Amino acid sequence: MSKKNLAVIFGGRSSEHEVSCISVRTIIRAVDTEKYDMYLIGITKEGHWLLVDDIAQIEDGSWREKGTPSIISPDTKGELLTDGRDPVKLDCIFPVLHGMYGEDGTIQGLFEMSGIPYVGCGVFASMASMDKFYTKMIVDTLGIRQAKWVPVIKRQLADMDKVVGRVEEALSYPVFVKPSKAGSSKGVTKATDRASLIAGLKEAAQHDFKILVEETIVGREIECGVMGHDDDIQASGVGEILSAAEFYDFDAKYNNAESKTVIDPEIDADVREEIRKDAVKIFRILDGFGLARVDFFVEKATNQVVFNEINTLPGFTSISMYPMLFDAAGIPIREQVERLIEMATERP
Repeated sequence: MSKKNLAVIFGGRSSEHEVSCISVRTIIRAVDTEKYDMYLIGITKEGHWLLVDDIAQIEDGSWREKGTPSIISPDTKGELLTDGRDPVKLDCIFPVLHGMYGEDGTIQGLFEMSGIPYVGCGVFASMASMDKFYTKMIVDTLGIRQAKWVPVIKRQLADMDKVVGRVEEALSYPVFVKPSKAGSSKGVTKATDRASLIAGLKEAAQHDFKILVEETIVGREIECGVMGHDDDIQASGVGEILSAAEFYDFDAKYNNAESKTVIDPEIDADVREEIRKDAVKIFRILDGFGLARVDFFVEKATNQVVFNEINTLPGFTSISMYPMLFDAAGIPIREQVERLIEMATERP
């Protein structure tokens, strides 16, 4: 049986470029090389596509200088085009991309045009899940509790006093200020007063033109993985984030060794099941496909479940919750990757 050609794409133009370059190593090592010939495609921060020879170049970062210019054609021939080489007909694409231009539906649109099967959520699910504005509006229809929020558009910051007044009328300090589409908590700040709110709004505006200001939920941070599509969606167990910082921002996630993840934490059985059921409901209503990690709070004062956000291409680093949750559920990383690739061919 001949091998299939699998393109694995990493890097990207988002603020999570470096995280992607770590996640992709896990994926590469988990791919069954007896079934697939891998073509590693790195996208630089400037948006240049390069065919990379091997994982060693990703580990030492030399791929950015040594890679060969390469693109996936939008033509329905479904080909990888590389300088000085014959076109390669691709059987599947595994985008290991986080954040903007990778997890937001843009590159998924290219895959749809090419007709090449690809791992993960489609255009709509990726866009709606990446954009917290639309996630909140859609999830509201399920009646699942979310943090109260105030939407802000960047141009409105020209009248900062009006924006601040609107926030203060709706919410009490402290509040969280978030770019609508930034991932890995990039640009997220906690505001305890008017001065820090203004600073947070300006910071968030550097990452997106849409900004959310949310009430603070005091409680445990609980995450759940989902895998599948249509009527065959499986929820993992749950995991808990123990942040070394005041909140689980980018540095706390990736640069602070004191931050910890706990698989199967002590939590009421009914709360655990509510989280797992809500994760599937949210994934389904957003038209999810393949995989996602759904994040919640369990409020300290009430023990209520509060939906936080959904990530349609969660991290696959050594400290990432998604692969650990499914490993604990009896699906090791190699099987996770194989299932996700197989699912790509099942997309309607």
